Amino acid sequence: MKLYTYFRSSAAYRVRIALNLKGLDYEAVPVHLLRDGGQQLGADYLAVNPSGLVPALQDDGLVLSQSMAILEYLDEVYPVAPLLPKDALGRARVRELAQIVACDIHPINNLRVLRYLVKQLGQSEEVKTDWYRHWVIEGLRSLEAHLARNPGTGAFCHGDTPTMADCFLVPQVFNAKRFDIDVAAYPTIARIDALCADLPAFQAAHPSRQPDAE
Repeated sequence: MKLYTYFRSSAAYRVRIALNLKGLDYEAVPVHLLRDGGQQLGADYLAVNPSGLVPALQDDGLVLSQSMAILEYLDEVYPVAPLLPKDALGRARVRELAQIVACDIHPINNLRVLRYLVKQLGQSEEVKTDWYRHWVIEGLRSLEAHLARNPGTGAFCHGDTPTMADCFLVPQVFNAKRFDIDVAAYPTIARIDALCADLPAFQAAHPSRQPDAE
């Protein structure tokens, strides 16, 4: 199994957490998103993932991209340490929480979007940072409200074991902190993030622990 990854990519970070939670061995293949004009745009990587994005997971002769699809695949093929609850409502809720990050926050703050703001639209670095912080704060407010009001929230996002939702939450919190967003303003999120930080699967997936970390 190979994971095409970049140490700071939150989408790749999600997959690293999931692989670790399931105890799956994999080879990390770094794809530097800034070096050489972006290695993800080179012919070699585009032959792996035509979208030119990380992560991509190669397993048993197939290649999958998109972190949620990868996590769903891993859960079906490697059911030990499930990332989704057994009940339909629980599964829907976990996907809802994950998609708040994957659909409402991440796409408009991805590297290629931030680059476009600066290079093509001529916005300053200050404007770019304001853009990033605005949408992350909006998303974290929403996620906090969903977590705080729902009795399904336990020690983790849903119940008392990590799920797909936690795989999505932790990388987003990491990125928020990089941009000096005060996560303490979202106490449920901060509590869950701190709990995850004590688990070996999350520790091993942290950007600072990756072979391509800078």
